Amino acid sequence: MINQIKERVAEYFPEIQAIRHHIHANPELSFQEFHTAKFISQKLTEFGISHQTGVAGTGIVALIEGKNPDKCCIALRADLDALPITEANDVPYKSTNVGVMHACGHDVHSTCLLGTAKILQELRNHFEGTIKLIFQPGEEKHPGGASLMIKAGVLTNPKPNAIFALHVYPHLPSGTVGFRSGQYMASADEIYITIEGKGGHAALPHQTIDPIAITAQVVTALQQVVSRKSNPLIPSVLTFGKIAGGFATNVIPDKVELLGTFRTMDETWRYEAHQWIHTITEQICQSYGAKATVEIPKGYPSLYNDPELTKWAENTAGAYLEKDNIRTLNQRMAAEDFSFYTQEIPGCFFRIGTNKNDELFTAPVHNAHFDIDEEALKTGVGIFSWIALQALERY
Repeated sequence: MINQIKERVAEYFPEIQAIRHHIHANPELSFQEFHTAKFISQKLTEFGISHQTGVAGTGIVALIEGKNPDKCCIALRADLDALPITEANDVPYKSTNVGVMHACGHDVHSTCLLGTAKILQELRNHFEGTIKLIFQPGEEKHPGGASLMIKAGVLTNPKPNAIFALHVYPHLPSGTVGFRSGQYMASADEIYITIEGKGGHAALPHQTIDPIAITAQVVTALQQVVSRKSNPLIPSVLTFGKIAGGFATNVIPDKVELLGTFRTMDETWRYEAHQWIHTITEQICQSYGAKATVEIPKGYPSLYNDPELTKWAENTAGAYLEKDNIRTLNQRMAAEDFSFYTQEIPGCFFRIGTNKNDELFTAPVHNAHFDIDEEALKTGVGIFSWIALQALERY
């Protein structure tokens, strides 16, 4: 079966490349992936795969049924959305939507899943069970398209026994794949703080309640949430990326807005930290006569790769690529809404290398120069197909 997959990957590679170029050249922001969804639907119809569109807005769910489709179900997921970045690459498939770019590789993910769909549809008489394909919107934007897809019932009718997703990784060369069992990526919560004081003349500070000075103390004090309130063995990050307040050198403003993010690997500590952020901010502001409004909307949970499933997937990938091409990943404080799926069913989120010989295509994701060695598409399609087929046998 490995040879059958590799032969098909090689045969369909020009088509796979063309799919990637089309999606890359026509990027769309989170929850606005209308053209992308239409294109994917057209491809699925062309492949003869039944599917449902309009799931959670622009999401698509497709089923490939083998013999005895009720035996088990394996889900494969790809995300559709792009980022608000102006592409700096000079390539034939450069983004035609100025200010929007597939800088996180979601075009690659969707392409790999479409290529996998074509191959598995052709092989459906050679396996038992059902493959569920999930093309998900809005991975880059709160509340995360995964959470909305789950609410729309994507994990039912049929319920998957396990779910897999791949992601580009420019820190590894194409032809390699990375795995990590257990806790892999952090939770991600956005923080919105408004500190209201009393504005006035900069030369008469005693007649004001200076929200800028108070904000400075809040930012400094909140660093102790990580340095003094958390277990140092739990990875945590508290970062503020925006402070907005004031409009002149000689005016103390009425309020300041403070925006940030909190990330950690522990779900219990996550919510304890939220409470500390509330308490410390409110008490500092109260001590100076200011008012604080703190909002921390629930974001993505931490991503946990089922250890048994991930170890199995790592060994399975090694049979396809050879073990020398399988790498162990480090934990990352970045976040992924695939974590919503792994809270519901066993899941494995892995990485495919996308640089060329550690020399070309090394720009990081979320960067205007990000691009891939397209040989990585062969790896993505092949591994997705092979893991799916072997997982059906496993269950």
